[in-house]
Amino acid sequence: MQLVRQTDEKAAERQRRQHRQPRHPGGRTRAVAAVLLIAALGSACAAGSEDRGGAGRTGDGGGGGGGPVESASGEPGRAGPGAGAEAAKKADAAAAVKAQALRAVAARKWKLAKTPLAAPAPPAVKPKIATRKGFEVTGGASLPPVFTNVPTKEKVVFLTIDDGAEKDPELLRMMDELKIPYSAFLSDYVINDNYAYFKKMQARGVSLHNHTLTHPYLPGLSYEEQKREICGQQDKIKKRYGKRPELFRPPYGNYNAGTLRAAKSCGVKAVPLWSSEAFPDHMEWREWDRNLHPGDIVLTHFRGKEDWKGSMPDMIRNVMKTITDKGYAVAKLEDYV
Repeated sequence: MQLVRQTDEKAAERQRRQHRQPRHPGGRTRAVAAVLLIAALGSACAAGSEDRGGAGRTGDGGGGGGGPVESASGEPGRAGPGAGAEAAKKADAAAAVKAQALRAVAARKWKLAKTPLAAPAPPAVKPKIATRKGFEVTGGASLPPVFTNVPTKEKVVFLTIDDGAEKDPELLRMMDELKIPYSAFLSDYVINDNYAYFKKMQARGVSLHNHTLTHPYLPGLSYEEQKREICGQQDKIKKRYGKRPELFRPPYGNYNAGTLRAAKSCGVKAVPLWSSEAFPDHMEWREWDRNLHPGDIVLTHFRGKEDWKGSMPDMIRNVMKTITDKGYAVAKLEDYV
């Protein structure tokens, strides 16, 4: 009996040890792994919640995740209010930083004195344009406005280039790499030997506008003659570049009531003149204080060394130094007019 009792006690002890230890050798490892997995999933959920308000979120509602989006109130299936707007802001800010860094590289390449400043976002609603005081004509209330400045509080100016005589390929590359917006006002008699040059310009985002067929002094012409000059160029630009311009600049800045009536008759909406003019070696000013102002329109021309003391890239270096030194950025005229 004693022997049997000892055997039973040994068997009971073995059974108690088996209950204290896992059945399989890897059980403890798997238990720890399970705890870690749960913790990792919890972290991923928290990170996913943060990602929903961060940059780079895609429109599928989960930044690449497969689960439902949880709203700020805890309701699944809806993004929290403002999450998309915040993501867009962060993405825009990152894009702006990258764009300005690339512009700095281009500024060094093209030997600008300073990196051009980045223009603010264009207005959601374009400002109302009115004819500048002293530039009115009889019956002008119903005619396209004539102006030298766009109403804005932003420190931006607008670069415009007239006629089209010089077709410097360096200008196209320079402006494209620097991402400086500009508008071209073209006369057919100087662009008709190379329409393709301005097609390349248009492909780079430049708007092409009307500067008449032959660049005459318009007030010296009859109404019908003015109409042929202006509307004829509207037709040329539509044929060559696919769009009838809404902006027109009269040669030399000279016009009369007949000019504006003729321009209106063939689709012109506004007549921008200028506040200052840029050359490779100097600036000329219309305003008494010889300075830039928010919304000023800057004029220059398609000219080269035959006419100027420098090239078109030289002119850009000079005008951009003036604009940047004064704390202004160049914006796109068509975003405001």
